[in-house]
Amino acid sequence: MYPRSPRPTLILALAGATALSACMVGPNYVRPTVTTPPAFKETNGWQPARPQDAIDRGAWWSVFNDDVLNGLEQKVAVSNQTIAGDAAAYEEARAVVAEQRAALFPTVNLTGGGSASGQTVTTTVPISASRSVTSSSSVVTHTYQIALGASWAPDLWGRVRREIESAKANAQATAADLADAKLTLQSELAADYFQLRLADAVEELLTATVKAYQRTLNITENKYKSGVAAQSDVLQAKSQLETAQANLVNEETARAQNEHAIAMLIGVAPADLTIAPIAGWKPGVPTTPELVPSQILQRRPDIAAAERNAKAENALIGVQIAGYFPDITLSGSYGFASDALSTLFRASNAAWSYGASGTQMVFDGGLVNAEVKGAKAAYRQSVAEYRQAVLTAFQQVEDELAADRVLQKEEPFDLAASSDADKAEKILVNEYNAGTVDFTSVVTAQATALAARQTLVTLQVQRLTTQVSLIEALGGGWTISDLPKD
Repeated sequence: MYPRSPRPTLILALAGATALSACMVGPNYVRPTVTTPPAFKETNGWQPARPQDAIDRGAWWSVFNDDVLNGLEQKVAVSNQTIAGDAAAYEEARAVVAEQRAALFPTVNLTGGGSASGQTVTTTVPISASRSVTSSSSVVTHTYQIALGASWAPDLWGRVRREIESAKANAQATAADLADAKLTLQSELAADYFQLRLADAVEELLTATVKAYQRTLNITENKYKSGVAAQSDVLQAKSQLETAQANLVNEETARAQNEHAIAMLIGVAPADLTIAPIAGWKPGVPTTPELVPSQILQRRPDIAAAERNAKAENALIGVQIAGYFPDITLSGSYGFASDALSTLFRASNAAWSYGASGTQMVFDGGLVNAEVKGAKAAYRQSVAEYRQAVLTAFQQVEDELAADRVLQKEEPFDLAASSDADKAEKILVNEYNAGTVDFTSVVTAQATALAARQTLVTLQVQRLTTQVSLIEALGGGWTISDLPKD
């Protein structure tokens, strides 16, 4: 009589396990609530951009209309080593998702082997009543077997699926971290670039000032030789010229440092990057589009990362709760065994087995309770961090809006002050040449005019860097829809 086939019983067991595996313990994730104000405080009186000026694009830096900046920004995502490391971290997170997913499926293995053993057999044959013959022989026994085995721990309580859920959320958080790193480095490059252009503008300004001071010195020396000016006037003029020359040389340091910083951001050695000055460079400050505060939750990658971390921690609560329930393992094998290789695969040599085992923790000293409490506490911490990230984002936007508003109000005054100082300088130089004022008045006017010009240029570049910071605070061109779905 042939042995009964294990298939019906095994199929029923698998079907039952599959039905049970639909259960998932632990709380289902609901995005934590946050309170968002109806509008930004600092937008009162703020002029929103026209639709074509909106920055909800990937290449947000293009609003500055600077071809050199555009070319440099394109290299950040490709060559920056910090971003390369974050990209590798994201790939690692995706691999963890695949690892967790593999636990849903049975493991199947194929085993085979062969062995030979020998034994010496002694045989005694009596010849007569008083005599016998003893002989020895060697007996060799061969054994061959091959079997296909499988084992499966069905995810009855959803532990594995919660682990997958957590791993996917972690991978999405890592993707958001990568986007945040890109945005931060792109913003840093833009700020460094504008500081470099500020150094260029100041160098251009000081170069013109040195030439003007040289002319003043020449005039003063001629007046001194003619006996209509004191030697102290000449010394004052020389000192003023030399100070301007020193400042011009010193400005080279700031430019070089910003150029080196840009080189590092685009992943090249400082010796391999030279950014040529642009004569007469005039910054054009873009207008930032108006957004309602709730859009920050969709546009900021750091907020998305914090929210995904909360989901990952929520899923881990279910992983720990599954520890209250028994672990079930199903196993089975089917194969052949024979003492001759040629007859190994005969039906009469078939062998099979299947079974199930379960383990239920009876006493663990409160371990699972502690793990569940710890997971819930970690989730609450992640929710607090998410809400704090939202508050920080609102603060950063309000700070940059306030800075932009103040700089906009300040610029007309600085522009007027620079223009008036230039006029006063010209008038006093002419009056000095005519001999109606002393040279100290000229020196004071020239110093005032130079300071006013530098203040105006610095403010204009400061408005650019403030816009960069505001765009970064608004999330750049990133949106939450850019997160990977699996």
